[in-house]
Amino acid sequence: MTHVTEPSEKTLFRNVSILDSTGAEPYPGDVLVENDRIVAVGEVDESRAEGARVIEGNGRTLMSGLCDAHTHFSWNNSADLDGLGTMPVEEHLLFCLESARTYIDSGYTMCLGAASAKDRLDVVCRDAINSGRFPGPRYLANGPEIAVTGGALTHSITKFADGPEGMRKAVRELVALGVDQIKLSMTGEEITGTQRAEDTYFSDDEVAAAVSEAHRRGKRVCAHARSAESVKMCVRHGVDVIYHASFTDEEGMDMLEANKDWVWVAPGLNWLVATLYEAEAFGFPQEAAEAVGYKKELDIAVAGLREMHRRGVRILPGGDYGFAWTPHGTYARDLQHFVELLGFTPMEAILSATALGGELMMRGDELGKVQSGYLADLILVDGDPLADITVLQDQDKLHYIMKDGRFHKEQGDAPAPPPDQDELVTSGTQHVVERRP
Repeated sequence: MTHVTEPSEKTLFRNVSILDSTGAEPYPGDVLVENDRIVAVGEVDESRAEGARVIEGNGRTLMSGLCDAHTHFSWNNSADLDGLGTMPVEEHLLFCLESARTYIDSGYTMCLGAASAKDRLDVVCRDAINSGRFPGPRYLANGPEIAVTGGALTHSITKFADGPEGMRKAVRELVALGVDQIKLSMTGEEITGTQRAEDTYFSDDEVAAAVSEAHRRGKRVCAHARSAESVKMCVRHGVDVIYHASFTDEEGMDMLEANKDWVWVAPGLNWLVATLYEAEAFGFPQEAAEAVGYKKELDIAVAGLREMHRRGVRILPGGDYGFAWTPHGTYARDLQHFVELLGFTPMEAILSATALGGELMMRGDELGKVQSGYLADLILVDGDPLADITVLQDQDKLHYIMKDGRFHKEQGDAPAPPPDQDELVTSGTQHVVERRP
């Protein structure tokens, strides 16, 4: 089982290949950690390292922990989306904590919450992680996504608001719960069968009111925004993180480029890929996915994202994990998609998940790089991610995982299996948790 050790005063990673996320090529050397910080990188003075616990790297890759920009702790690996709302909160909280553990087991030390299925699930998980009661990544919590009447993707997990005053009230209520950011659900999603991805449900006045109220309270805003018009609305009114942006048109592309110093795009690529090609076992075969438009959306989204990348728009990984066909524990597939579909180099993909992740978490001066003064959130990888980006998908290749100078995993530990919705057996209104052999 994975576990968390108290930080020794010093830990020396000796003879590692240092992938420091500055953009420089990896280089051999040592890395010294004192308490929760990296204090020396490259050549480490022997006297300074005296008394340190030594981890022999033997040339393995030492790099920053990863960031997921579109995290749903409370998505429960199910194909029943409405079941997210009816799942009893006690079992749901346990599942969320298991999801958090699975993220850090997978080398993810930073996550941005993209919506919670119930009011306080994200907030409670964040606080439990921060207090050290449960293992998990650094987390910025969200609440239920806000939709207008007639615009919800899943009614049972949505907070409804209409008009500018309704939006302000909804934002205030979520801020009172203790969230770190607000989520707007602005467009449709083809899998619903009724809500088209190119439909836009919010008005300009509603977006403007939600964003201004959130920013006034010191909270950022993210948005489910697939349509061309929704992307432009997001940029016009200051939505900080745009999810999907599949159908961005030329005007929207120009707007993104002109505002690339503050706006983020997290496309959730694995959702599109898996929904199109890997959902048949869950009742949504490829022919059905193509018929409702997922092949068209993927093709258009890939072309648009490649253009955004060419223009220097900041694109981050995070693939809407936690559905039956995008299960928890498979998060690093997004990095492979960035390389194979979007034309990122492996280095660019890693930078997007590390250095840019630290910036997304609003702590770019201390998260996401292997540099002196940065927090010691590190993974020691048995392999070279620049030669094979898929190595980051294999938990067995993540020999050591450290957060805040504490080892969450040490070589020889067996990570707990990712949370599995099949373990929840429903009988009437009661839910009994059973462990499968």
